[in-house]
Amino acid sequence: MEVLATVNRFAHFLEAFVPWRGTHTRSKPPDRTFFAGMTGYGCCIGTRKIASISSGLSEAELESTINGDFTLDNLHGANDRIVPCMEHWALPHVYRHADGLVHTSSDGQKFEVAVDSRHARYAFKYFGQDQGVSASTFIAMRHFLPYSLIMSAAEHEAHEVIDGLMHNEVVKSASHSTDTSGYSEILFGAMHLLGFAFAPRIKHFATGQLYAFQKRKRYEQQGDKMLPAASSKPELLADQWDEILRCLATINRKEATASQLFKRLNSSSRQPPLYHARKEFGKIPKSDFLLRYTDILALRQAVEKQLNKGESMKKLARAVSFGNTQEFLYGEKVEQESAAGCQRLMKNAIICWNYLYLTHKIADADSEERRQELLLAVRHGSVGTWHPINLHGESDFSDEKLQDSIGLHASTILAENVLGQWEDGVLLAR
Repeated sequence: MEVLATVNRFAHFLEAFVPWRGTHTRSKPPDRTFFAGMTGYGCCIGTRKIASISSGLSEAELESTINGDFTLDNLHGANDRIVPCMEHWALPHVYRHADGLVHTSSDGQKFEVAVDSRHARYAFKYFGQDQGVSASTFIAMRHFLPYSLIMSAAEHEAHEVIDGLMHNEVVKSASHSTDTSGYSEILFGAMHLLGFAFAPRIKHFATGQLYAFQKRKRYEQQGDKMLPAASSKPELLADQWDEILRCLATINRKEATASQLFKRLNSSSRQPPLYHARKEFGKIPKSDFLLRYTDILALRQAVEKQLNKGESMKKLARAVSFGNTQEFLYGEKVEQESAAGCQRLMKNAIICWNYLYLTHKIADADSEERRQELLLAVRHGSVGTWHPINLHGESDFSDEKLQDSIGLHASTILAENVLGQWEDGVLLAR
C-alpha cells in the first residue's frame, strides 16, 4: 500500500478513475478503497475476499467503487499517467540506445481460469486438462509497461501485436520484438508499411527461407553463395496493392483493430487473394531481416536483451498475482481485462517506486566512484524486482487479536440442554 500511495503522490494516477455514471455521482471514495480494489483484482485475491481480510474497509463501499470506477478506460488512463511520469526522470534514460530509438517487445503469459468461461480455451502444454487465457503485455526498453490485452489461449499472438503498438498513447516504438509465437510473414509486411521495424527472435532462423525478386537460377549464375528459396510474385502484389493499402489505412486510422482484420482473413477455408498478397509482400521484409539478423551481432544481442526484459516481467506478474493459485477468478472477458489492467498498474507502480528508490540512493552516494558503481549496476540490472516489497501484507499477532472476541465457553459445549437429547444419531427433543 505504501508503494501505491507513494507513486500516486508523484503520478496522480487515481485522478484517472472517473465514475462512468454521468448523473447522481457520489463523493469520491478514499484512496485506500481504490488500492484495495486494485489488490483484489490484480493479485487474484478477489474483491469480496480482500474486503473480508482487510480492516477499516467496507465491503459495500468497495463493491460500489469497483462497479462505478473500475472501467477499462479508467485503468488504461491510470497506467498512462504512470508511464509518462517516469519518462521525464533521468534514471530511466540509462537503458536508452545510443541512436535514441525506442525498442519494445511483447509476449503472452498463460493463466488458468478458475470458473467457466466462454473466452478460455484448452492448452494441454500449459494447463493440462484445464482451460485458460493468455495475457499479452508490452514492455519498453526502460521497463515501462504501456499496454496489455487478454486473448484466448488458442489464439495466435501475432494477431495482437499491432493492436498494442497502435492503441497505446504513451510509448511510440521504432522497433518491436517477439518470440517465434508472435511472428508471421503477414505481420512482417504490415509492420513495414505502418512504419515499425519488426525484429522477432525466430527459432531455427538459420534454416529460414529467403525470397528474392529474381529466379534462383539467376543468382546461381552470378556465383552468389547465399541463394533464395524462391522468388516473389509481383503480379499478385500488383493486383491487390490497393486493397493492401486500404486495409493498412483502416488500421492506421483505428477504424478497426489489426486483430479483427487478420482473423477475418484467416477465417475462411479458402484464403482470399488479399491474404495471399499480404503474405507475399511480407516475404520481402522478412528475407531482409533474416540476412541482417544473421550478419549483425548487435541486432541479435538487442533482440535477446529486450525479450529477456519481457521474461523478467513474467516473473513479476507471477509474484503479483499470488492469490488463488494464480488463476483468474472471472469468466467474462471484460473482467479478465480489468484484472490484467490492475495487474499492469501494480507492476508499473513497483517499477516506478524502484526508480524513485534507486534515484534516492544514487543521489545520496558518498563519492563519485560509488555513484558510478550504482549507475553501472542499474544499467546492467533490472528495475522489475520486487524483493524489497512485501506483496503479501502483514499478519497481526498482537495480544488483542489473540483474545476470544465472541465469548465461547466449554460449559456451553458440554451442556445437553442446549442441544437436546440424541438417540441413534437423531435429535429427539430439546
